[in-house]
Amino acid sequence: MEIKSNEEWTNWIEKAVAGDKEALERIVLNLQDMVFNLSLRMLGTFPDAEDAAQDILLKVITHLATFRGESAFTTWVFRIATNHLIHYKKHMFAQMPLSFEYYGADIENARLDEVPDLTQNVERSILAEELKMSCTNVLLQCLDAESRCIFVLGTMFKLDSRIAGEILDMTPEAYRKRLSRIRRKVADFLSAYCGEYGEGQCRCMKRVDYAIQSHRLNPAALDYTTATEHRPEQMRQFKNAMEEIDDLSARFAFCKTYQSPERTRQFFREFLASASLSAVTNA
Repeated sequence: MEIKSNEEWTNWIEKAVAGDKEALERIVLNLQDMVFNLSLRMLGTFPDAEDAAQDILLKVITHLATFRGESAFTTWVFRIATNHLIHYKKHMFAQMPLSFEYYGADIENARLDEVPDLTQNVERSILAEELKMSCTNVLLQCLDAESRCIFVLGTMFKLDSRIAGEILDMTPEAYRKRLSRIRRKVADFLSAYCGEYGEGQCRCMKRVDYAIQSHRLNPAALDYTTATEHRPEQMRQFKNAMEEIDDLSARFAFCKTYQSPERTRQFFREFLASASLSAVTNA
């Protein structure tokens, strides 16, 4: 059951803080996909996003009693999540930072014709789709953490600038200006290099074997093409306050959202069934 209004959130929060297990479960179920998708865009890989989403949701649960209703509950959750993710250092790209210059040079200089067929009997079109979604997500790692967060909040979640500014402790005007600059930077890179979302020379189909050789793509572990994508109507809960900043939206069609992986769902099923639940809800 989807929680649609702040009044409904408040009702379920009060019940959860009082020890109602069903209420707490409903809160987690309504938040987990939102938190996972934010984590995925911020961190770049499914495994890192799963770990971070679990950390964030546990933090939300253990601080639930401190929510005072001074802002919308989802804004409060976004603030906890973005602060956690901006300072998160346990993900792969924290140890291997990327840049647009590096990405562009790799596209221009890769010797694709020297790599043998490494598809391991997996259909090439499937691998190309996996590479496309992975590459455009990893591309965001070329932005610094705060810029990445601004891009994700504005482009994927389409938050109103007042709400996003409140989450990131900046004025709506400053947020809009930064979002516009960041969106233009990403769009310019896609236009220059990407053949899928721009006019560049890079084609996923041609780079499949090279991506496998360089360990950017694993035919045995296809996260994006095996994930369950949200239907448009399911996305509306993420986009209650929409605001178009510029005319670049069509460039960012790769900003899809997915259901949380089963591992994350199972983690919280087991957690919510644990004997320590009452201690957590009263923390």
